[in-house]
Amino acid sequence: MAEKITKDTIILDVLRIDAETAPFFLEIGMHCLGCPSASGETIEQACAVHGTDADELVRKINEFLESKEK
Repeated sequence: MAEKITKDTIILDVLRIDAETAPFFLEIGMHCLGCPSASGETIEQACAVHGTDADELVRKINEFLESKEK
């Protein structure tokens, strides 16, 4: 993976890197991935709104992306 996902990564950028990351956002209750305000949020902002641990979500996404490289 060329770039690690961080809490400051914009959700739309994560989805552009790999659309298969969408379920991670759906799991936290973020069902409006296509709406402009949601896709323009950082992971940290989305997690704050949805009451989820941003560090845990970032870890899961990075592990998923790294597993696809193998």
